[in-house]
Amino acid sequence: MARRCGITGKGVLTGNNVSHANNKTRRRFLPNLQEASFYSDVLGTSISMRLSTNGIRTVEHNGGLDAFLLGTPNRRLPLEAQVLKNRIARAKAKKEAASAA
Repeated sequence: MARRCGITGKGVLTGNNVSHANNKTRRRFLPNLQEASFYSDVLGTSISMRLSTNGIRTVEHNGGLDAFLLGTPNRRLPLEAQVLKNRIARAKAKKEAASAA
């Protein structure tokens, strides 16, 4: 499993530990990833994703998983989120077609 946020795309950064004597050793800065589950109203199920805390706040601020994904352009979403967005859009279209008929 990659250390990358499924919404924001934040990943591992690299840098240096710098000692008092100015010795430099390489280190990795890991994103704060959490296992979060969001309820999708359109799909009627809970979707579990590995997101950074910033990604979780972004989704909640935009009105939930469905509203966030449908309102965000594909170019700003990682591939995993684009696949989920297409699934939600197809389910929403199917629901609207069934209610119109």
